Amino acid sequence: MSIKRSRRFHAEVATSSLSDIMFFLLLFFLIISTLANPNVIKMTLPKAKANEKTNKQYISLSVTEDKQFFIDKQPVTFEALETTLMSKMNGATDQTVIVRIPFNLQVQDLVDVLQIGVKNNLKFVIATSPK
Repeated sequence: MSIKRSRRFHAEVATSSLSDIMFFLLLFFLIISTLANPNVIKMTLPKAKANEKTNKQYISLSVTEDKQFFIDKQPVTFEALETTLMSKMNGATDQTVIVRIPFNLQVQDLVDVLQIGVKNNLKFVIATSPK
């Protein structure tokens, strides 16, 4: 009596290179996520010893050296700054406005922007860069 061996084909998936692929994908997305910051306009910020990061929902208000105003990268004139800012707030009082202003601009320009926050009871935070 002859015994037949089973010569069936067994499907296998080669998973030896999947860990390398996953490692490279992880590195790629980590590097890309640190480079992409959509709400930032390039400018030199004032320096501070103690910086605090916010995790709250915020609106970015940027002022360039030639006194152009941007709310979340959208250009706005100074006259329309208050109305545009209030429409972005949508009546929410817990939002924070982060003011990005160059270090070499006059203090009066900063005060003019901050007076809008005082007038409308808004939370303003001045962005700085670490020393």
